[in-house]
Amino acid sequence: VFNCADTISTAFMAQMFKGLASCGAWSCFDEFNRIELEVLSVIAQQLMAIQQSIAEGKKDLLFEGTTIKIKPTCNCFITFNPLTKGYAGRSELPDNLKALFRTVAMMVPDYTMISEIRLYAYGFTDARNLARKITTTY
Repeated sequence: VFNCADTISTAFMAQMFKGLASCGAWSCFDEFNRIELEVLSVIAQQLMAIQQSIAEGKKDLLFEGTTIKIKPTCNCFITFNPLTKGYAGRSELPDNLKALFRTVAMMVPDYTMISEIRLYAYGFTDARNLARKITTTY
């Protein structure tokens, strides 16, 4: 997991992608939308080159002026925070970058419901009341 900042450059990300692609590693770039919009556009092109090479089954890739061996197991994941009042300095992701990732929405789990189901599974008959009391206490 790598925490992104607004100071990240395209050259830095190219080095990161070269390493990931050549060793087949996975990486998660946290708070990806803190990176400046101009840099995000270039990153989209870099990621697209890697993803296309993997899709085409290529073994080598000319990436940013360097030929690298590419392993198809490499992958990149991103997280980003919403563009709301509490999160300053965030950019909207460019469309060409959005197209490279699958969106997954996250939300706070309902601990009372989870507790209730587990308590029923363990054989408690009054699981609803117990779950409410447990989640209120803890």
